[in-house]
Amino acid sequence: MSSPKTAAILEVDEPRSGAQQTRYHVCSKCIMDTTDPDIAFDDDGVCNHCHRYEQVAKMRLFEGQENKHKLDELINEITARGRRKEYDCIIGVSGGVDSTYVAYVVKHLGLRPLAVHLDNGWDSELAVGNIENTLKKLNIDLYTYVIDWEEFKDLQLSFLRASTPDGEIPTDHAILATLYRVASQHGVRYIILGTNVISEAVMPLKWGYGYFDLKYIENIHKRFGSRKLSTFPRVGLPQLFYYRVIKRVQMVSILNYLSYDKQQAMKTIQEELGWVNYGGKHHESIYTRFFQAYILPRKFNIDKRKAHYSNLVCSGQMTREQALDEMKNPAFSPDKLRDDREYVIKKLGISEEKFE
Repeated sequence: MSSPKTAAILEVDEPRSGAQQTRYHVCSKCIMDTTDPDIAFDDDGVCNHCHRYEQVAKMRLFEGQENKHKLDELINEITARGRRKEYDCIIGVSGGVDSTYVAYVVKHLGLRPLAVHLDNGWDSELAVGNIENTLKKLNIDLYTYVIDWEEFKDLQLSFLRASTPDGEIPTDHAILATLYRVASQHGVRYIILGTNVISEAVMPLKWGYGYFDLKYIENIHKRFGSRKLSTFPRVGLPQLFYYRVIKRVQMVSILNYLSYDKQQAMKTIQEELGWVNYGGKHHESIYTRFFQAYILPRKFNIDKRKAHYSNLVCSGQMTREQALDEMKNPAFSPDKLRDDREYVIKKLGISEEKFE
């Protein structure tokens, strides 16, 4: 039996003795299936994710005049709170569709954003180009936090050794912490995000643990890491209390206030900003696309495209048949995936044997 710090990263976890095998079943409305161990179906074969989407959409999405009224109220509030300040809001930018469209939207709504980017060492050239082109054309200032690579590498390896399907939590947490810190430093009350119900409300809990849990991250690293985390951006409960209650910083999912159409958004930013499509959700990051296209399917039997496409089916932006057809294609080009595999192994400084 390998020790926690030397176990092969892609060593597949064996089923527990006596574990009950679930008969394969797929939702009759979306394409979520029993690869989600917690999925449940009603008498019509519709899954819990579809029902949850309807509930969340009813609470967070608005239509027509109500939508316009709430958006106008929000913009007026942000503008008023940001008066006499250099910036009235913070936006996160990754080079992806949602964050790029958010930059486009807030600028056209008359806001004065400061863009924040976390450089964790895995940005693709396309992502960097998209960020630069977008912010230059929209005349938005950029703050980039470059994470300490040796620390972050050790943290990523810790999550790989821990054999959990949530290996992107360190990045997500660092982004959250950086956004809060920059907002606080500039006295800005609003962080505007690209998260949205239309394309991101469907995701099984066991496919990725919440990135708010700093204790979880620290415990994983304590057990499987070897390097002290001195500069890694963190935000625990005391810091969250400080930012949210004392500094009164709010996070706003502005795309929920719009009639957000993902395909139309892509067309807009391509035509207006010269944005270049990178081929898949979150594929602007080399590590993320490799993790989702290679590690998750091989080690955990998880294909996140099922959740991504199911969300679009639920929101009416893709048919179930289209989603099923898309699933017949590989998650990423096999040739490019081989290149990514070689690059990731080399960048993480591990051997082929240790990786497999």
